[in-house]
Amino acid sequence: MHGPHTVGWLLTALCAVTGITCLLRARGAGPGRRSEAGGEAAMGLGMAAMAAPAPWSGTPAGHTMSGWVFGALFGAMLVRELRLTATERHTAAPGRHLHHLLGSAAMVYMSLAMTLGPPGGAAAHHSAAGGLPPVTGMLLVYFAGYVLWTGTRLMPAGAAPGSGPAAQRTAVPPVARQAGVAAGCRVAMGTGMFAMLLAL
Repeated sequence: MHGPHTVGWLLTALCAVTGITCLLRARGAGPGRRSEAGGEAAMGLGMAAMAAPAPWSGTPAGHTMSGWVFGALFGAMLVRELRLTATERHTAAPGRHLHHLLGSAAMVYMSLAMTLGPPGGAAAHHSAAGGLPPVTGMLLVYFAGYVLWTGTRLMPAGAAPGSGPAAQRTAVPPVARQAGVAAGCRVAMGTGMFAMLLAL
């Protein structure tokens, strides 16, 4: 992505940790949850690879090739999410499939923008007046709203009964499978998506 290399490597680290956490969530989960966590892991690790400055720092031909490779990768994820959205539209969490669908579409959009734009600059993705492209602006608004909305739902409402030291000594599930970790991963990926769109 365009922008300072330090920001790119920080985004890479954030997305990589998120992807690995999703992989850990998939272990021992039921079939539905495993598929969902696996898809989120693939998205997180793919975002980490795309945010790394290395693929975009080489020759123009390498820059273009990187864009097409990422476009194909996230295009495959988009097809998968389209299939899941169509076949599981009556599940308890249809909005989650739509969010994953939009995330995959956003990554395809960014891959194509990076491929078709000039290496080292984002002038081709901005309007003639230097403003923000409408698609980028809409995606920024969506992911900013998603992160804020989901983040506020993760805030503790207060200590629950039985949360004292005695309760803490009981068996605790692995951290990656505790309540709120999945939503936390989605907040992290949404934040990464927002930052990548800003750096586009």
